Amino acid sequence: MSLSTESAPIRVLLVDPERSPRQRLSARLGADPEVEVVGECVSGSEALQLLRRQPVDVVFIDVEMPGMDGFQVLREAGPAHTGATIFVNADDTYALKAFEAHALDYLLKPFEDERLTQVLARAKAHVRGGRIQTLARQLAGLVGSARSAATPTPPPAPRYLERLVLKEVGRMAFLSVSEVDWLEAEDYYVQAHVGCQTHLLRQSLRELEAQLDPRQFVRIHRSTIVNARRVREMRPLFHGEYQVILGNGTSLKLSRGYRERLDALLGVA
Repeated sequence: MSLSTESAPIRVLLVDPERSPRQRLSARLGADPEVEVVGECVSGSEALQLLRRQPVDVVFIDVEMPGMDGFQVLREAGPAHTGATIFVNADDTYALKAFEAHALDYLLKPFEDERLTQVLARAKAHVRGGRIQTLARQLAGLVGSARSAATPTPPPAPRYLERLVLKEVGRMAFLSVSEVDWLEAEDYYVQAHVGCQTHLLRQSLRELEAQLDPRQFVRIHRSTIVNARRVREMRPLFHGEYQVILGNGTSLKLSRGYRERLDALLGVA
């Protein structure tokens, strides 16, 4: 991959049996100079044939289609041919399944221009990021081949959760993990606190903790995880417990058993 390839237009395929939303998508994407609509398909089988001939960067694909649905198309074509996937449908029933299939986003019909702009911006960033990573790996391979073959290859860095999926009435919303101030257990759910807003996540605090970057998020109480970057100060209480004050003034309790981990993360001697 060359630098010119990294800046090449983003190749998009549209797959939708409904003419009106497909044409609207085509017109909107076709007006973007950074995007090239390489094809429009009305069925899953037609899309599969095209993808096998020419892989694309992004696929906008309806879930419900005659003969072969959107999920089947992706399984048959494989990730190497489909690139980033954005499912399109008038019902949010399939949203969870879509994200389990590693979809980049889920666009509800009829979609607004603002929502499409957000989805397109995320797709562009995803494709460009992937191209840059590929180029970096290729350059690293060239450098590595010039070194001794005996040099051990370090294990890949673990991947941590980068965004939270918020299921709201009529739509799926997304929240960057870095925006979260702190997390609080609420029965079998988790409340994510972002400034003055609170979002409910449908999973346990223990499950979520295992997906978070431990260099940024740390448990300070059996029911509380805090974003260490939001901690402004610590005030001693009684029996070795502390009060953790966040940048927005929120006060949280730090249990004695969790202090060592927070101290290490904050660089406290």
